[in-house]
Amino acid sequence: MKLHDLLNKASLLSGNTVAVASAEDPGLMEAVRRAMEASLADFILFGDKDKIYSCMKEAGIPKDHAAVVHAKTPARAAELAVRAVHQNEADVLMKGNVQTSILLKYMLNKEIGLRTGQLISHISAFEIPGFDRLIFLTDAAMNVAPDLSQKQQIIMNAVEAAKLLGVEHPLVAPLAAVETVNPAMQATLDAAALTLMNRRGQIPGCTIDGPLALDNAISKEAAEHKGISSPVAGQADILAVHSIEAGNALYKSLVYFAKGKVGAMIAGARAPVVLTSRSDTAESKLYSLAMALCTVDKKTLK
Repeated sequence: MKLHDLLNKASLLSGNTVAVASAEDPGLMEAVRRAMEASLADFILFGDKDKIYSCMKEAGIPKDHAAVVHAKTPARAAELAVRAVHQNEADVLMKGNVQTSILLKYMLNKEIGLRTGQLISHISAFEIPGFDRLIFLTDAAMNVAPDLSQKQQIIMNAVEAAKLLGVEHPLVAPLAAVETVNPAMQATLDAAALTLMNRRGQIPGCTIDGPLALDNAISKEAAEHKGISSPVAGQADILAVHSIEAGNALYKSLVYFAKGKVGAMIAGARAPVVLTSRSDTAESKLYSLAMALCTVDKKTLK
């Protein structure tokens, strides 16, 4: 499966609407244009109306191809976009030219937000040269130093998303620096606990085995060379990191060193959230949008 397959999958879905918070961003508008051309979704663009229309014109989007709702400030645009998803006027929330902290403030608001009681977490899907499958990474952007319970929820979010995206039974590798359990290394203790929790049915729908170092998680040759016998080693679908620093470094290494293509989203909320960065390419924003659209669950939008 490739990221382009997600575009095809999303194009077959119908009736989805995306609420964009502070849409006055040229790079984002290019992704919106490409999404419209691929018939992925309808859009409600919140933000400064004049700036949005200017960006639409620059991107070649006719005025009547998207609903535009004026908001004087990025914060107001974020509030209105979150409220639109909360009120079932949109199925996906997408971050535009607004600070992540501001968007999260409204996402987590008890009255108009998108809380479900679940932990929200970041999930990215990488298409890496030389690999025949997507590699999922979690959590590289949201949870700083998750404890064991939070790691359980992060993995469950990632497994649910991966299954909706076409991975029938995800293989999960909790990453550490070594493959043996070391009481001095918390990452190995948590990885072993997550493995046992999976075997006891506490994390269903996947196979977890760890701790595994990165090479043994993704390379069968490396695992065989080290004599590691594991149902996950060499074929992991989901890489679960111990901290945001490790996740962020791995994420950026895959982009800049491995030249990987990527889509990313936030899961665990009432609706998928596309939380892109200004440095992300229009292509990456498009893949992120397709990823989110493919994971929309109409049952949760009540």
